[in-house]
Amino acid sequence: MDSVAILNSLNMKLALDPKNSKILVVGLGYTGVSVAHYLQKLGFKFAITDSRDRPPLMDEFLQSMLDTPVFTGGFDEAAFKVATHLVVSPGVTLTEKSIVKAIANGVKVISDIDLFACSVNEPVIAITGSNGKSTVTTMLGEMAASTGIKVGVGGNLGTPALDLLEQDAELYVLELSSFQLERTSVLNATAATVLNISADHLDRHVDMSEYGQSKQHVFSGNGVMVINADDPIVDAMRETGRSKVTFSIKEKADFCLAHKGDIEYMMHQSQCLMPLSDLPLEGRHNVSNALAAMALGKVVGLDEQVMCSALKKFKGLDHRMQRVAEIGGVTWVNDSKATNIGACIAALEGYDRKVILIAGGDAKGADMNELAPIIKEKAKHVVLIGKDAALIKQSLDSSVSVYSAENMAQVVKICAEITELGDCVLLSPACASIDQYKNYQDRGNQFSKAVLDLLK
Repeated sequence: MDSVAILNSLNMKLALDPKNSKILVVGLGYTGVSVAHYLQKLGFKFAITDSRDRPPLMDEFLQSMLDTPVFTGGFDEAAFKVATHLVVSPGVTLTEKSIVKAIANGVKVISDIDLFACSVNEPVIAITGSNGKSTVTTMLGEMAASTGIKVGVGGNLGTPALDLLEQDAELYVLELSSFQLERTSVLNATAATVLNISADHLDRHVDMSEYGQSKQHVFSGNGVMVINADDPIVDAMRETGRSKVTFSIKEKADFCLAHKGDIEYMMHQSQCLMPLSDLPLEGRHNVSNALAAMALGKVVGLDEQVMCSALKKFKGLDHRMQRVAEIGGVTWVNDSKATNIGACIAALEGYDRKVILIAGGDAKGADMNELAPIIKEKAKHVVLIGKDAALIKQSLDSSVSVYSAENMAQVVKICAEITELGDCVLLSPACASIDQYKNYQDRGNQFSKAVLDLLK
């Protein structure tokens, strides 16, 4: 769309126009900066506010936008009073006092996703969920690229949505968080999905109901709803009169699993797409992710065989259920990104066999007792590391064999000694890494290095 068409769309859908609108961008992070560049190009008057004294991107921002008013070190009441619209970054809660007061005074809250939705005519695929959204977004982006389509991939993952507009893509694939969706009103994706719903971000959302409702906003509009038939909360989001495509790893659906003789296949209705054994990802939850990606791609016309070829090459995201190696019949998996209990539970639930679990680190005050039931069900042995290892051990109450280690080299050495043919070793810590490592990437890299050292 050219700038005239975009301005007309913004005016019609969001009552935004350069002459009369006064926009306050709340939050000077990557999203806020992308919003500022977008508004500047279209000639809008705007200011920025951030509660931090010195936001990390501030110096770079000021160099490129010297004339833009910036208020830091708290939210300036005067800036909120003159605003007609607030563009609130996902990292800022809508329960912030200044925002609540502004809304009560008639100020309209919009999101960067609203601005994006007013600026494209191309198909948009919108993906959200408690787990797996980054994997599905990346997977689908690679599928689309394999077909030769110019695709823009981003949103909550990687490139901010508004920055994708510079790519002149033929298709956009967006990962969207509950925080983005709760403040989005005009999104009308060609295809959209909520992959799953489980307890998350309840420090920001009042309860699970509100959290689910924010995710459900992804289905706004009249596009195709891609429904996970295995998740009762998502399944209940079906809307009468809407086009729907379903996926399931448990039952018959538009995209599902079926055995043909001794081989289990990924299916599109009655058509065999590819043997499940060709999918190079760990965990049944990643099978669900792959089916979701296939379903979304089918809606926008991607060739099924090309999508299958892309899936066969897809190695997963770094540190997210990433298969490091298979050594002597033992599979080693790096899920260092599992920095909380929920992520570890999702990883363990993806296996239909018992694994050797590596866990521990900084629990950030979480109740490790919540992890105990799934470990007892899914873990053959547990190797613990880090500051709060004792909390996990205590929660297990001697119900599973537990080993302790001081560093990742020692962890891998212990695992190598206790594994048997056919075992899987899973690093899924359920804790942050800051007690011993720079970040979860550093932790995962050290694990991978120690595993690969076994080959030397």
